[in-house]
Amino acid sequence: MAAEVTRRRVRGAVRDGLVAAGVELARTGGPEAVLLREATRLVGVVPNAAYRHFAGRDELLAAVCTAAMGELADRMAAGVGRVRGKYGDAAAAGRRLGAIGSAYLEFAHQEPGLFAAAFALPQQHEYAATVDGDGRDQSPLGQLRAVLDELVEAGVLASERRPGIEYPIWSTVHGLAVLSGQGPLRDAPEATRKQFEQRTLAFIAGGL
Repeated sequence: MAAEVTRRRVRGAVRDGLVAAGVELARTGGPEAVLLREATRLVGVVPNAAYRHFAGRDELLAAVCTAAMGELADRMAAGVGRVRGKYGDAAAAGRRLGAIGSAYLEFAHQEPGLFAAAFALPQQHEYAATVDGDGRDQSPLGQLRAVLDELVEAGVLASERRPGIEYPIWSTVHGLAVLSGQGPLRDAPEATRKQFEQRTLAFIAGGL
């Protein structure tokens, strides 16, 4: 029995190592760089070992996608956590919404490889809730929804406009992230990029 437990631990460690290697490959080269053979090389196991944990490259990439979403969620939570003001305060709730958008754009700018990997396999990633010990959904979508719900309670956002509004808001911020990373704003100076960020977030706030 002890030997069996040990083998399970080793297998778990190998899987975790492959995912961590995949994350680093994505960080430096985007989703195209996430390859099973390269991940096994970085971990120091034989290539066939990867197939004990992943049926193919897409399964590894899906795990990397989940990890990238986790990093994004952590940044968003940290940004929200730095905002002062009690729950339900209109000004504070507005700042928390801005912090979520800023964290999203900062992640896309600083980690373009991981940002691209996070959306590389939408058909295999369910954007599932990541529930913490208090029962709160800490996924990127869950955090956005929570702040929007707070804006309703604060009287900033009308309750009849709340259903589904997270998607046009996410689309707007995501669109700017793509334009800044891959589109016509990719070579814009830092000051210009920041200006567009502020204008986009102000546009969202003004449309609530």
